[in-house]
Amino acid sequence: MPPSPLASPPPNRERTRQLRRVALSGLLGTAVEFYDFLVYGTVAALVFGEIFFPGADPAVGTIAAFGTFAAGYVARPLGGVLFGHFGDLLGRKSVLLLTMGLMGGASFLIGLLPTYDTIGVWAPALLITLRVVQGIAIGGEWGGATLMVVEHAGERRRGLWSSFTQMGAPLGSLLSTAVVTFVVTLPKDEFTAWGWRVPFLLSVVLLGVGLFVRLKVVESPLFAEVKQDRAESRLPILDVLRHPRPVLLACCVGIGAFTAQSLLTSYMIAYATGIGYARPQVLTALTVSACVALFVLPCASALSDKVGRRPVVLAGALASAALAFPVLALVDSRSPGLLILAVVLGHGIAQSTMYGPLGALLSEMFGTRVRYTGASLGYQGATLIGAGFSPMIATSLVAGSGGGTPVALLICGGSLITALTVCFVRETSKASLTEATERPTAPHTEEITA
Repeated sequence: MPPSPLASPPPNRERTRQLRRVALSGLLGTAVEFYDFLVYGTVAALVFGEIFFPGADPAVGTIAAFGTFAAGYVARPLGGVLFGHFGDLLGRKSVLLLTMGLMGGASFLIGLLPTYDTIGVWAPALLITLRVVQGIAIGGEWGGATLMVVEHAGERRRGLWSSFTQMGAPLGSLLSTAVVTFVVTLPKDEFTAWGWRVPFLLSVVLLGVGLFVRLKVVESPLFAEVKQDRAESRLPILDVLRHPRPVLLACCVGIGAFTAQSLLTSYMIAYATGIGYARPQVLTALTVSACVALFVLPCASALSDKVGRRPVVLAGALASAALAFPVLALVDSRSPGLLILAVVLGHGIAQSTMYGPLGALLSEMFGTRVRYTGASLGYQGATLIGAGFSPMIATSLVAGSGGGTPVALLICGGSLITALTVCFVRETSKASLTEATERPTAPHTEEITA
């Protein structure tokens, strides 16, 4: 039988062009993801308690608003299973088009929602529903976008190329912060009445650009080979869970990065404004931090190609743990300059060093037949534990203690979990993606096969 055209390798120039396209697609997809989630987290901190949960104590309203924030994270593992199944069975590209459309569409509809004063309890109910849809879509987005880049990149520079997907996080943060910074300059009554809707409605622009680029991307060459050999996994979730160790390790190794990310971005707005900072001061700190992260992420990822994923992630985790209490002390100083320094150290440098190599690392821990499902489950499990509940827990603890110590403890604890987990993860930077790449050090443990 002649080889399928789908599996035939294109010329080198065309492969390079496709790799660039895939990297840009991953960057835009993750930027849409983080734009939508950070806009939601930011606006939830500023106004959702007031317009969707009126009549409650301000602290209770903030907790309720971050509760809807957590609902999106709870839905993400479900999206990882659902879209991972079809991505491993049918292909990466078509699933990624669907996840991006659902993600941006849900965000746009949030911008059109009536408030509690208009339709009563249906307002928070619809908000939670759209948040869940958003979470399900995002649950399938990152895994597919990242492994598409990794599977196109070849063996030598997977870390560097996968950093484009990771760079979508600070890019989305920059875009969301820029838009929110603009709308918060409105008078308070206008911001509460309609200004908060603008960032959600503008997400449709980023969505359109992302879909345009993604339509031009070709299917993953590694998946094409699996498809040609008719070797697809019919139930990838069962194949992954039959050997759960890689998923558990993938989940735990990402907890530190997501705990630090959620507490030093979305939650920091509520915390810092609560102790006296002006909103523009906090948003400026987040903007500077995102700019620093755009530089640190590719550097950390490229370094992981040279020295390995484990040393780079470990260095970032230990730095994050060591800086947790100094960072909160700088924030509590109530100095705008020290606030910028705090967020840059904790998020722009330490968190980004942890986060940069994760795209390549998690993708390399699973074989091609189950990579979409396995990487998505590990990543989304980490976001659920590390980021989904951290703002709500921090809000409750800070309200009870009156200080920022609980925030530092959460960041330090999450980072130490990552540091400990790295010791049990096999180095994967030089491993072939067509082989079983997650082999724990203990001789009796299982592995995921390609």
